[in-house]
Amino acid sequence: MIWVDTLVQGILLGGLYALFAAGLSLVFGIMRLVNLAHGDLIVFAAYLILMGVTLLGLPPWIAALIAMPLMFGLGWLLQSAVLNRVLGKDILPPLLVTFGLSVALQNGLLETFSADSRRIPAGSLEGASLDLGIVTVGVMPLLTFASAIIVIVALNALFYHTALGRAFRATSDDAVTAGLMGIEPKRIFAIATGIAMVVVTIAALYLGMRANFDPSIGPARLIYAFEAVIIGGLGSLWGTLAGGVIIGVAQTFGAAVNPEWQILAGHLAFLAVMLLKPRGLFPRAVD
Repeated sequence: MIWVDTLVQGILLGGLYALFAAGLSLVFGIMRLVNLAHGDLIVFAAYLILMGVTLLGLPPWIAALIAMPLMFGLGWLLQSAVLNRVLGKDILPPLLVTFGLSVALQNGLLETFSADSRRIPAGSLEGASLDLGIVTVGVMPLLTFASAIIVIVALNALFYHTALGRAFRATSDDAVTAGLMGIEPKRIFAIATGIAMVVVTIAALYLGMRANFDPSIGPARLIYAFEAVIIGGLGSLWGTLAGGVIIGVAQTFGAAVNPEWQILAGHLAFLAVMLLKPRGLFPRAVD
């Protein structure tokens, strides 16, 4: 039963990693952009939610709902004013710009909030659990995993059942031809980044309620997100969920053997998948 519990906990942990990775996968699938500031933007959103909770006295869920349009606007502005200027055949300029943004965000958060770790209070949910007979699972991990599935279903519905989704796919396939058909690629890119920031806010909510965070943890969140995206296949949203679950299960089994092996086990699982499937489990442009 111990190993069954470890497996279940790993799957649920994978939901958090999938939330970290979904926005990264979305942006890469549409504009082939790897945002090195993605993890720091998750931390920034967590502090934004924390401010709503501590300064305004809002419940975390309401604070997150308020933060979502603010983060959408930030994503739109970032893409329109900065990233659209450096997108092109050369992948180096966007990497350098997002790396600089990552450094600026970390230092800005450090100056504003100090290096002290914080946590978003979740009230009774923090210790709530459900007894499923074979295993006992926390309510918060269940909500996280359910939210990851809802986010991925919603993003897929957006891609395949809306006019905006058709514009996303057309721009991803050939931005020049899409422009000739009346689509504005730069505007589509800005909307995509805005939506990715909404997903980032959801990830930040669960990150802040489940664990302590501080301004320096963004790069580690980026690594987990990037590994989940690569395992699943670049641009594949359902693959991203699978990648997150694989990392989560590997980490929980590693921790069960030796607590010091938790992080290493996730990285080894990533390397193993890359050796067997270099293009990921479900490689495709946009899923």
